[in-house]
Amino acid sequence: MTDFETIYNENFHSVYKYILSLCQNEVMAEEVTQETFYKAMESFDKFNGDCRIFVWLCQIAKNTYFTLYKKQKRLRSESDFDFSTQIAPDFENKYFDNEISKKLHLLLHQMDNPHKEVFTLRVFGELPFSQIGEIFGKTDSWARLVFYRAKNELRRKLHESEM
Repeated sequence: MTDFETIYNENFHSVYKYILSLCQNEVMAEEVTQETFYKAMESFDKFNGDCRIFVWLCQIAKNTYFTLYKKQKRLRSESDFDFSTQIAPDFENKYFDNEISKKLHLLLHQMDNPHKEVFTLRVFGELPFSQIGEIFGKTDSWARLVFYRAKNELRRKLHESEM
């Protein structure tokens, strides 16, 4: 049990930040992170070591979050979500304005993966490119390039929507 306790202590914060970057809700992120470690503890003997433990935990966390998200989505429509309570990204100083922030979130929601997820992990989750690349099974250079393209696409779309 002490081995898993070490894994928990070393990875809890990073997994929490990863989930927070996906859901933008601290309470939900904490709940999903706790559920992730519970599931990981139950199936720890099945971990085959093909990847780093952090990557394995993020996969469990991602699946747990999307399962919970689908359940909640069935219970309420998207119009019930309050974008103003979400964390404003440090994209550029002018985007702290709530209206621009809302536009940014809507545009981000419309983006395709992996651009959307890489941008979210970097800006909201504050993960380093090395961890983002690892999550996708790619290099940190790949993560940087995808982030750069996503950022430019968002800038272009925001500029077009302001015209």
